[in-house]
Amino acid sequence: MQPKTSLTGTDWLVPVLLIGLILFPVIAGSVRLFGLASGEQITIQNARFMASPLPVSLHIISASLFGMIGAFQFWPRFRLTNAHWHRLAGRVMVPCGMMTSMSGLWMNQFYPYAENDGFLLYCFRLIFGFGMLFCLAFGLTSIRRRDFDQHRNWMMRGYAIGLGAGTQALTQLPLILIVGMPWELPRALLMGAAWILNLLIAEWIIRKNRLSQHTMPFAH
Repeated sequence: MQPKTSLTGTDWLVPVLLIGLILFPVIAGSVRLFGLASGEQITIQNARFMASPLPVSLHIISASLFGMIGAFQFWPRFRLTNAHWHRLAGRVMVPCGMMTSMSGLWMNQFYPYAENDGFLLYCFRLIFGFGMLFCLAFGLTSIRRRDFDQHRNWMMRGYAIGLGAGTQALTQLPLILIVGMPWELPRALLMGAAWILNLLIAEWIIRKNRLSQHTMPFAH
């Protein structure tokens, strides 16, 4: 049976929700870039960025492109009617995702800890930063083998990790509203929980796809 290719209003739901999820980190990143470009006053919070602006600038730009482009890869009927766009977008998305993970790993390793950061959060960033890089690398090698199912699955996992910043804003928000900015341990746990939650959702979708044998995001 041929898949439907007509676009309906409900097809917008997934990309709109994903863009909404990454909107806060994109806005925050844009404000950071503006501050770096305009030479804002150096404070304790931004000193590490002002001293070495290139890694954080690359991270913000690549992460924003990765998140925005990836959101439209989860719009199945749009992808089916724009297969050429899907391939071109993937050629931009994968390098942006790899730059996001590598710049994040660099900052994690060489920038001084921010306030309320600590060793546990450093470990989480290391694990998920390399995890994202490996997922994207596996996704790239899978598509070169024409293994579309594995390509879809690995790209979905990499995108889930890349969306961590958006989910972290949600996991920390209740505590911030109640007691203010969380201190070191709860901050690390809440940020780690966001990455894990995203991956659990991705794995649920992958498992559902295997069981139902329906076309899912990133299928070709």
